[in-house]
Amino acid sequence: MTVSKLVFTPLSYTGWGSLQQLLPEVKKYHPAHILIVTDPVLKDIGLVDKVSSPLIKNGYEVDVYADTAPEPPLALGEKLVSYAKSRKFDLVIGVGGGSALDLAKLTAVLAVHDGAVEEYLNLTGTKQITKKGLPKILIPTTSGTGSEVTNISVLSLESTKDVVTHDHLLADAAIVDPELTLSVPPKVTAATGIDAITHAVEAYVSVNANPATDALALKAIRMISSSLRTAVENSEHKEARTQMSYGSYLAGLAFFNAGVAGVHALAYPLGGQFHISHGESNAVLLPYVMGYIRSSCVAKMRDIFEALGGNTNSLSTEEASYQCVKQLQSLVKDVGIPQTLREFDIPESALQKLTEDGVQQKRILARSPLPLHEKDIRAIYQSAYDGAIVEPVH
Repeated sequence: MTVSKLVFTPLSYTGWGSLQQLLPEVKKYHPAHILIVTDPVLKDIGLVDKVSSPLIKNGYEVDVYADTAPEPPLALGEKLVSYAKSRKFDLVIGVGGGSALDLAKLTAVLAVHDGAVEEYLNLTGTKQITKKGLPKILIPTTSGTGSEVTNISVLSLESTKDVVTHDHLLADAAIVDPELTLSVPPKVTAATGIDAITHAVEAYVSVNANPATDALALKAIRMISSSLRTAVENSEHKEARTQMSYGSYLAGLAFFNAGVAGVHALAYPLGGQFHISHGESNAVLLPYVMGYIRSSCVAKMRDIFEALGGNTNSLSTEEASYQCVKQLQSLVKDVGIPQTLREFDIPESALQKLTEDGVQQKRILARSPLPLHEKDIRAIYQSAYDGAIVEPVH
């Protein structure tokens, strides 16, 4: 019998209007000084006021830190953690997309640790996280990253990405209110939506998958694939936004427990070297990675095709697995994301360096149902550049 460790924390409030649970949740911690980590755009459009104003009205001292950026570089993480150490906060609230939430988690934990953020990185760090850190509440404003339910903070390095990861980075509470996603523009909705479906797809085929994560992943795929196109076309569509919100949340729980694999491993160097958003990096690679590993998970690919809305009645399992790859390609195309590396103006000469950096993501690659070695990674990058699905040459 296989024994699986399943973690389905944090305490979560979900659904339209769930932001109303913020104040009661904050009161549990009796904070004197609260740090809100957010995106500058959200501050500019006044969305952060929905979080900060009730707190200020109830007598809490609140600092809003909005000097963040997409795909945050290590230096930004270092700056924010230093800021938090100098101000003596009692509670951290993250508001925004995955970058803001990742930075909030990182800050809440490392604010009570010695040393630089760099010393806690997964690939090169020498220090260990030993303290839980400050209480943290995470409030996503996009439907895609799943950061509110994971224990990972992603940082961009010179040519790739690395993570700080520990269960102490898990939020104490997550508030997933789809109403907060109405202001998200179509391009971001598309990228984060494909990010979320990638989480679910990779969790479902992961070598660490189990019946619990499978159920979460398939439900997430159904919810996201049936609502993403509508959410991109009509940002005010309440039902589509709600479905996306729940789907992203479920995908986050699935991949936190089962893990992601080849798509994410190869996406990290794309973001690090060419500053392509994480969602778009996953999107452009998703069909090519899944096409390459298809033969290692044919039955599961059939299941994914069905969850994507495909009809398998007249198809063999093998045929349905091929259709799954095509369906993923169509979804990426329909939401307006470029379908090849060439369309992102990435030169073919860059593929070797991308491969060298991709190979280093051993923690993530270990979850792939098909072991991906350097030649395989190079072949996938080439296929994503050429726009042609390829399979391993035996």
